[in-house]
Amino acid sequence: MLTHLDSQGRANMVDVTEKAVTEREATAEARVRMLPQTLQMIVDGAHPKGDVFAVARIAGIQAAKKTSDLIPLCHPLMLTSVKVELDAEGEDAVKIVARCKLAGQTGVEMEALTAASVAALTLYDMCKAVDKGMVIEQVRLLEKLGGKSGHYKVQG
Repeated sequence: MLTHLDSQGRANMVDVTEKAVTEREATAEARVRMLPQTLQMIVDGAHPKGDVFAVARIAGIQAAKKTSDLIPLCHPLMLTSVKVELDAEGEDAVKIVARCKLAGQTGVEMEALTAASVAALTLYDMCKAVDKGMVIEQVRLLEKLGGKSGHYKVQG
């Protein structure tokens, strides 16, 4: 059932007034593929713009907090924790994992997905001068805990 549509098929914000406040958590990921020399420059701290991972991490955290401004019909949430981790993966990729938590009436999947996506876009922005062919891929929800729909974890 698509909960963002009313009985006439019009978009609306879901009413969560009657939902119980529960602990909720979501984890999402993204990957950025790039030239091996681009990744090496990031890992070595040799990028002229500074610490690429630190800037992307902050961007991801800020994005999670602004999700309701970016995604229509998302509720503004009082997040209690946002963590964004960036790690070199192999010789040509960065793996980004974003985790969001709160005690609230609605889930934090969109906040985790937004954090991972914006961290990836920030990494691209910082490195596009040296590698315009970077590819952002595999943005997906990895796990969701809490709420009526329960636990979800990606298989594989």
